[in-house]
Order: sequence, then structure tokens, then C-alpha cells
Amino acid sequence: MEKTMKHAGIKVATETWISTALLHKENPDRTDFTVKEILERAQKEGIHGTLRPGVRVHAVLHCVANLPPNPGRYRMLFATGKSTRRLFREGDPYDRAREGGLIVPDRADVPPEYQHLLDWYFTQYAVRDRTMDRQNSILALRGLGRELWADEDADSYVRRLREGWE
Repeated sequence: MEKTMKHAGIKVATETWISTALLHKENPDRTDFTVKEILERAQKEGIHGTLRPGVRVHAVLHCVANLPPNPGRYRMLFATGKSTRRLFREGDPYDRAREGGLIVPDRADVPPEYQHLLDWYFTQYAVRDRTMDRQNSILALRGLGRELWADEDADSYVRRLREGWE
């Protein structure tokens, strides 16, 4: 039996954001979700009724802040890997061509039974202490560039770079 269209006019980007927000709220110990999990949550929720193909393309590209816009400029999701996503937060790096794009859906576009997610986003998710994120991103740089001198020690590498200097 096919689900009825609960919210036939809902935007695909809004449906994608709601599905991702529900996953975060229901799984506070998780930092991100696969695109497949977002699609499964959207299908389970049935906000539009049936899962539209556009939800996938929005989760993969259109809503992803740190990818070039094509054509949408939404900044609702952040790619943590090739097929993993989380909700975007202010301070996350993003493609500058998406400047000014929506980070969350307009409240008027969110069905009443999901508006609590906007409140949760602004009061709990988006204000999370980013100190740990900054520390982790600095630690992620450890070893970056080591392939530059993988075949030689650091002194030999520097000597080779300085060859021909006066």
C-alpha cells in the first residue's frame, strides 16, 4: 500500500534536511550518516508520501556546502566523506560560490510537526562546543606532506631543495 502525500508541496531540500536532522536527533552519539541512511530515513518518514529521486541528488550534491553548487547553493549538509553527511554548522568550510545559501529551511516551509527540529538545531546542534572539532582538525594535519621526503631524510631533502642557491 502506497503512503499518501502528507505534504505534497514540500521542497526536496527541506525533506532532505528534516531526514538528516531526525537522524542526528535520534542518534546523538553519531557524527555523520551515509547518504543511504538519509534516504532510508526519508523513505521511512514519508514526508512527501513516496521517496522522490531528488532527495538522493540533494543529499549527494545540491545541499552539500563543501561541494561546488550545481545549481543549488544550499549549505544544509556537510560532506564528511565521499558518501557521508552531517548537518552544516556555521564555521564549517564551504564552497564560496554557495555564499548566502540556506543553512536550514525557512520555518514556513517546514511542516508543523517537524518545526521542533529547527529549535533543536539552533539550541543544541549548531551551538555545540567546536573546541574538540578544532583540535581534531589540527591533529588531522599530522604527517601531511610526509610523501615529499619519503625517499630521503629531512636533511637530504633540504639540501636538495637548496641546490643552486647562492
